[in-house]
This record gives sequence, structure tokens and C-alpha cells, in this order.
Amino acid sequence: MLDKDEQQEIIALINKEVIPALGCTEPVSVALATARSREVLGDVPEKIQVFVSGNVYKNGMGVGIPGTGMVGLPIAAALGAVCGNSEDGLEVLKQVNSKYLETAHQMVDEKQVEIKIKEGTDNLYIESICRAEGHTCRTIISHRHTNIIYVEKDGKVIFHGHQISYARENPDTKINLCVAKVYEFASTTPLDEIRFILEGARLNEAVSKEGMTGKYGLKTGITIQANIMRKFIADDLVSHAMSLAAAASDARMDGCALPVMSNSGSGNQGITTILPIVAVAQKTNASEEKLIRALILSNLMAIYIKQYIGQLTALCGILTAAMGAACGVCYLLGGNLDQIGGTIKNMAASITGMICDGAKQGCALKVSAGVSSAIYCALLAIEGSYATKTDGIIAGDVDQTVKNIGELATKGMLETDRYILNTMISK
Repeated sequence: MLDKDEQQEIIALINKEVIPALGCTEPVSVALATARSREVLGDVPEKIQVFVSGNVYKNGMGVGIPGTGMVGLPIAAALGAVCGNSEDGLEVLKQVNSKYLETAHQMVDEKQVEIKIKEGTDNLYIESICRAEGHTCRTIISHRHTNIIYVEKDGKVIFHGHQISYARENPDTKINLCVAKVYEFASTTPLDEIRFILEGARLNEAVSKEGMTGKYGLKTGITIQANIMRKFIADDLVSHAMSLAAAASDARMDGCALPVMSNSGSGNQGITTILPIVAVAQKTNASEEKLIRALILSNLMAIYIKQYIGQLTALCGILTAAMGAACGVCYLLGGNLDQIGGTIKNMAASITGMICDGAKQGCALKVSAGVSSAIYCALLAIEGSYATKTDGIIAGDVDQTVKNIGELATKGMLETDRYILNTMISK
């Protein structure tokens, strides 16, 4: 049984990893770095240089920046330097207005912003060097989207934090999570202590509703809904969940100026851990308690699995988020611990290997694919059908299966990551 201290530690972990984010988190993190540099300088920079890891560059090339109608890291860097407030974290761009956008746009047009890839860094690395009135400020973010580890002005250190690195076998949390512990926490923690997760449902439903207007991206969500109306596809658990989640991703990837509740540093992962649970709860008339516990299970399971993979790799984060969602769906449908373990194995046998080729409009397609697999894998597990240790990377033990996926992402797909980035840059 979890004791009170463990429960509180896990609640703190969820509150750390499940937070509001405005816009795709890689360009937002770049904006956060330039915002911090401007705050130290005290003036809007005349020149901005930003050095980023390949993974940050990849995720910032083609994604919409909220409130701008533009894509890419240069405008994000400029906006952070013009109007960002570093205390707002992943909502650093919430002050954007037409005046600030005009100034930032001018900076980009006049080549005052330079973005370069820096080799030999953490997969999530951002270094901004801003110059104003003869002074220079350097800010470094590493490992996590809001983890500012270093700030200096004119060569003098202003702040020096700790560099965190992922230890795959011992994730960077003192909480020793496992599938059974995640299930126990979600099932037994007093309801009032986890009710906060409903705020994530509220935020992400609002973004989904905006995506259903048909103004964003590939219009994936609204197209699914339209084909339900045409009776080309059924109005079932899968289609309903896919449409809700995909519509939210459509909006987010195309620069919607509404925040989403993220998971593990990703808005799309937050969308995927939350909206399928909401959709299935709606279809099954689940009680509020069942919904809350399923949302907690989904989000915490995704956090647990993500700890073995890291923030940015060649493996699409929708896999871990959809695994969490699949567990939440299984729980909603009456699944027990064994069936939830089976759900994870089914998911590992399903969409493992989905690549991350940057943040862009097409992410809504990956969200919908992950949601579809999540529900089918949960339904299989409810019937007692699980992938077994004779199936590829699946182990007899579900937690070892999770570790196997982590090894694949962090070691096995390194060359894949390089090839993806080279392909994207050379187009």
C-alpha cells in the first residue's frame, strides 16, 4: 500500500509534468530562453543568436506559433525577446499582441535573429545569446523545456543551476514507479486530492472545440466528424475519441492561441492522455470519479513510461501518451491490473516505431492513429488477449517491456534520428 508521503510525492510529480502550455513546447522553450536574456539585459536585443540541439530544431521548423500566423523558431525567438515573461514558463507567449508581433516580425525580416544547430548537446538544448546596448546575455536551457541551467551577462555568471541527465535505468525522480504502483495510486488516492486533473480536461476540450471549427491544420478532427455524419464511419468509441483528440492537435499545431494541458513537456501528449479518456467516458456515461481516476491513470502511466525514453528522440511521443490513454480506457471499461498490463503489451506490439519527424500539422494524424490503437488494444486486453514474450520486444514482465521501449528509443534509433533531421533540412 502507498503511504501518505508517497501519494503526496506522486501528486507533486503529476503537477510538475501536467501543466498548461501555449504553443508547441520546443519553440516556446526557445522563446523562454530569449525572454530570460532580455530580462537580464533590460532592453529588447538588437541581435539574437540561438543554438539548439537537432531535436529542438526539428520540432520547431514547421509548427505554428500562437497568435502569429507564422511557423518556425525565428519568430518564436523574436517574440520571446520582445514580450516574453520567463515566469510564465510554457505560457511565455501569452502576452503576444499585434504591436509586439510587428516588432518581432521586423526583427526576423531584418536578419536580427539567427538559429543554428549545436552538436554534442543534450537532446533538448537551447542557448540564446542576446546583445543590446553593448551588453550580452547568454541563457541556456537543457534537458527539460523550462529548465534554465545557466545565465550570464557580459561574461559574469548570474545563475548556474544543475544539469540534469536522464539515467534510463534509474529515471530522474526519487519515486520508484512501476505499472502496479501507478494503478494503485490512481485507484486508491482520495478523490479530492486528484480532482485537479479535471482542469486538463477542461482546457483540452476547449482546444478541441476550437479545432472543430475547421480553421486549422489538416482539419483531421472535423473530417472524422463529418464522415460520421455521412455514415461512412461509425459513431463509436474509436471515431469519437479520434475526432476529439485530432481536432485539438489540428488547432495546436496550427498556432491556436489557446493553452493546452501538456504531459511530460508536450501538448500533443497531453491531448492524447486526456481527450480519449474524456471521449470514452462520454460514450459510456462514466461517473465523475471513474473519469478522474482514469485521467490520473492515463497521465501518470505516460509520465512513468516517458521517464525511460527522455524528452526528445526519434520515437514519436504519441506512443507513450497513447499507452497511458490505453490504460485509462481499459480502466474505464472495467479493466483490472493484469488487463492494464496486457494493454501496455498490446500497445508495445502495435505502434512502437512511429517516428518523430518534427512538430507540424501532420501530428494530428499521428495523434488519431495513437488514439485508435489505444482503444483497440484496451478492448483486446479486456477480453484477455495480450501480446506475449514471443512477440518481438515484448517481455514477460510489463515493466521490462517499458524498459525495452526506452532502450529502443534512446539507443536503437539514434541513426534514425540523424537521418530524419538530415532529410528535413535538405528538402
